[in-house]
Amino acid sequence: MSEFWLISAPGDKENLQALERMNTVTSKSNLSYNTKFAIPDFKVGTLDSLVGLSDELGKLDTFAESLIKRMAQSVVEVMEDAKGKVQENLLASGVDLTSFVTHFEWDMAKYPAKQPLVMVVDTLAKQLAQIETDLKSRTAAYNTLKTNLENLEKRSMGNLFTRTLSDIVSKEDFVLDSEYLITLLVIVPKPNYAQWQKTYESLSDMVVPRSTKLIAEDNDGGLFTVTLFRKVIDDFKTKARENKFTVREFTYDEKEIKREREEMTRLLSDKKQQYGPLLRWLKVNFSEAFIAWIHIKALRVFVESVLRYGLPVNFQAVLLQPHKKSSTKRLREVLNSVFKHLDEVAAASILDASVEIPGLQLNNQDYFPYVYFHIDLSLLD
Repeated sequence: MSEFWLISAPGDKENLQALERMNTVTSKSNLSYNTKFAIPDFKVGTLDSLVGLSDELGKLDTFAESLIKRMAQSVVEVMEDAKGKVQENLLASGVDLTSFVTHFEWDMAKYPAKQPLVMVVDTLAKQLAQIETDLKSRTAAYNTLKTNLENLEKRSMGNLFTRTLSDIVSKEDFVLDSEYLITLLVIVPKPNYAQWQKTYESLSDMVVPRSTKLIAEDNDGGLFTVTLFRKVIDDFKTKARENKFTVREFTYDEKEIKREREEMTRLLSDKKQQYGPLLRWLKVNFSEAFIAWIHIKALRVFVESVLRYGLPVNFQAVLLQPHKKSSTKRLREVLNSVFKHLDEVAAASILDASVEIPGLQLNNQDYFPYVYFHIDLSLLD
């Protein structure tokens, strides 16, 4: 499973024994894999400041999670035809996300623990805000380019009634620069090919004999040329329509066709040039955002543990990885049983509620007798 529970309990003898009992029970029952989660000794400051940081960290946690989801989705969208390799690009410090979380170590160089907590939180907030700003600008530019290219490609993928004809026709198909003659393009249903050949010359006066040629086909019909005098265009269109032949409005413009082809070439080239740098940026900054997110989780555990258990700072954080989704209900019951002494009333009410909720959907708004946070990596799959 890609789900983790990050909990903490006071670090006194009684609770260390409780943690041992938890490890024993969860291991024997195959409920979860547990590891210690190392959190440095931060400068506590005042309890009032911790209360303020608790609220700020909660918002920052939500923002960071949303950001990495958006970045993961951007990787999916950018990779397009290689979506099977997306997970290979969603790494943190070069390792898969589960390994990073289970082997988490606080980055002292990036987020010095000796700084006041408010400064550490501010550093994380500014880092994530800058990543989000860059993400918006980079993906907006790429998506605009991608949309323009897709629109051009769609124009060449429709049927003969709707698609662009610039990549089908050639100069040789038309009588050009004539004061009197004009070449029209007519869409003829496949069952009507023989009728077209027999009747096109007589649909109107002044149709050039033997001037028709099939230049393209799709599943439903063919695109034929026909040359006639300009003065009978309207009459020819009317008679063609009566016979279920459709004159496709088209003017051969060599400059416009060249411009359209050059635009397609330019967009393909620009997309190719932007693809590599954008994907590299997403990989690097997804890693940075994810690392920041787990540091925020560690900070939340520290702040909430101090607020819950008091001073001096003395608690033990543990990371639990449930083995099965179906076992989360039983795992929660074990935790509540082991740590119910931390808050008898809350533990009892939660235990009762957990029995009544099939599947047991956990979230950070639930109250636990111990400090608890949820990390769900399946949201990035």
